[in-house]
Amino acid sequence: MFVIVAKYLIPKGYRGLTVFPFVFVKYAFDSENKVLVNHEKIHLRQQLELLILPFFVWYFMEYAVRLLQYKNANLAYRNISFEREAYANETDFDYFKKRTFFSFLNYLKLINPKL
Repeated sequence: MFVIVAKYLIPKGYRGLTVFPFVFVKYAFDSENKVLVNHEKIHLRQQLELLILPFFVWYFMEYAVRLLQYKNANLAYRNISFEREAYANETDFDYFKKRTFFSFLNYLKLINPKL
């Protein structure tokens, strides 16, 4: 994993972006944010499981479905299964010890969980 500060690459309202093997952060201090880095590490694992390119195809297709479902861009983003898994476990620094293969599938539900 390579953490790179790229202020202008990160969309407004976000602080990190992961494209295997890179984690891009908006500000230098974000590279020391353990919760943010753990969140992005979860995305790295998800990308590896789906062999990177299919991850992004699935991500954007699911975003489109969620956008139709919620009619709100932020709600759609927060309810993508990959994001649900990452947000739910970003503060669990031992998550990778118990995470199973394709764990994001457990978060692939049409109902809105409490975020």
